[in-house]
Amino acid sequence: MSSFPVSLSELVEYVDFNQQSFLISAASIAFNPTFWNIVARREYRTKFLTKLFGGNRDVACYALAVTIFGLGIFRDFLYERALRDQPSHPALEGENVTYAAYALLAIGNLLVVASTWQLGIQGTFLGDYFGILKDKMITGFPFNITSAPMYHGSTLSFLGTALLYGKPAGILLTLHVLIVYTIAIQFENPFTAGIYAKRERERAKAAGFEEKKEL
Repeated sequence: MSSFPVSLSELVEYVDFNQQSFLISAASIAFNPTFWNIVARREYRTKFLTKLFGGNRDVACYALAVTIFGLGIFRDFLYERALRDQPSHPALEGENVTYAAYALLAIGNLLVVASTWQLGIQGTFLGDYFGILKDKMITGFPFNITSAPMYHGSTLSFLGTALLYGKPAGILLTLHVLIVYTIAIQFENPFTAGIYAKRERERAKAAGFEEKKEL
């Protein structure tokens, strides 16, 4: 059984940066959150998707959800293909690494599924930007563990897959995933908070108006 851990510099030596599939996978990882943030913000400001679907924001949101889900499946396909083209490292082929890989995949998928269960399809796929808002903030599992369970769960799944294949390139791409998602969170969280803050201001204004009417 091989020893582990191994130094980062040694792992990088087992990454073939000349493989086109590696570069394509990295590009797809960066593209997906960039795409849905741009589209969702444009929808919020112009309602172009809602208009495209005849003014039905629910259908428009589901259409975006299907698109994002499809892009995610394609991204995962490109990632797996990239790993197959990369060399394996002996230190990543032991039983303990395999057990760790399955554990990471299980935890990652649990976070993703639990998050989707709590938010629903529309809440998961940017329904806030369509004006489909939750009544209150969700604080139960998995949101009591992390504020971004979808992103962190996905990152753990990427890492688990990299270990399962024994590919240092997968670990490097997982680091890329973490950086991309961390940047995305910095854009998404304040914007989403602003959407809900605006609703609360409108509710407060409406409540004040009703009080004046009663007086």
